Amino acid sequence: MKASRRGFLRRAAGAVAGALAAPRVIPVAALGAEGRPAPSERIVMGAIGLGGQGDRDMRAFLGMPDVQMVALCDVDEGSTRYEQGWHRGIAPAKEAVERHYAAQVRDGSFKGVFTTVDFRELLAREEIDAVAVATPDHWHGLIVVSAAKAGKDVHCQKPLSFTIADGRAMADAIHRYGRVFQCGSQRRSSGHCRRSCELVRNGRIGKLHTIHVGLPGGHSNPGYRMDESPQPVPPGFHYDMWLGPAPWAPYTHKRCHWTFRWNLDYSGGQITDWGAHYIDMAHWGMGTELTGPVEIEGTGEFPRDCVLWNTATSFHVECLYANGMKMIITSGGGGVRFEGTEGTVWLEGGTNPPSIATSEIGPNEVHLYESSSQHGNFIECVRTRRPTVAPVEVAHRSLSPAHLGNISMRLGRKLKWDPEKEQFLGDDEANRMLWRPCREPWQI
Repeated sequence: MKASRRGFLRRAAGAVAGALAAPRVIPVAALGAEGRPAPSERIVMGAIGLGGQGDRDMRAFLGMPDVQMVALCDVDEGSTRYEQGWHRGIAPAKEAVERHYAAQVRDGSFKGVFTTVDFRELLAREEIDAVAVATPDHWHGLIVVSAAKAGKDVHCQKPLSFTIADGRAMADAIHRYGRVFQCGSQRRSSGHCRRSCELVRNGRIGKLHTIHVGLPGGHSNPGYRMDESPQPVPPGFHYDMWLGPAPWAPYTHKRCHWTFRWNLDYSGGQITDWGAHYIDMAHWGMGTELTGPVEIEGTGEFPRDCVLWNTATSFHVECLYANGMKMIITSGGGGVRFEGTEGTVWLEGGTNPPSIATSEIGPNEVHLYESSSQHGNFIECVRTRRPTVAPVEVAHRSLSPAHLGNISMRLGRKLKWDPEKEQFLGDDEANRMLWRPCREPWQI
């Protein structure tokens, strides 16, 4: 465990003199009372990105007695601009943290959570051991690499990366600086999904040959009216910081917050958003977690009358692996189906023949990583320094087929891929699409 955690109280008292410091009141419970671990035994955390999933992650870690949430970062100071009816951003997150800790103090008050709109200020805080990152996809690479360099362990939401190059940079940085990393791929902590993948890995359906990955299509949204016209930037929303490394574009509500995922400047659409879940599960059952396809061919439909939401609304992508397995990713469904020479397994329920479902996995067979809680597993691994259930290299490889499929769809041709070098074979145009230029000063 890092010395920063052991010296938490000493630094917290002295930090008020620093430029980045915030007033801090340490509750009685923080001294080890009321059954809570002492500060020397607690993981000190910050949260970067406090929208829908970011808020859920923050609250999950906040509820753990061995975690102290001390810092919050978001470019929205607090608004209703997220999912319909939700109030998110810095102000409501700060209120939730202070209310949580105030309930543990005799006089019922607690102040002192550090807040900022600039993630660099949060990462500069020496007492922080780990961060939860839940920003739009185009920010993940820079924030995760910066966090690793700053000596922080990282929990980052899916989809992991904006491009293949971003994913590789994140994986390399986490390994180089010896950090613990967890991707928010919660199905890895589902006993049901793990059991299905173990059945496949242990040959209960014979030789696996085809994997069908069904994903939602279209542009799902929380029910707001679509409006592409430029609008005034709302008070309290730091829009240029939200854009960050992405190209400059005029503000409109539909560009930001929840629906950013339907614009190729910030995300990859349904194939990356949901593919991060189900391609990951396909790889887990296939045993291809550290590699990728060798051939990709994709077709898709892109909007013709909408500039703002320009990701594919329907798609069909076929990925061929070196061992002959084929993964087919299609829109209009949801889930994973493993097909073998002797049967079929559905990821989240059902087998054919039914007898496969009751098959016992023997002690000497393949047993996959067991985790009952995505957030709990991360904190445990921060303590033990063991790999998490969804480590960075696995998360990077799981999302790669989605990125490759998007490139194939946009170019309109079959592509050959070298999963070891992570380069297309004989296709310079496709290789240029493995990364995206970034606005200054936001370079990884």
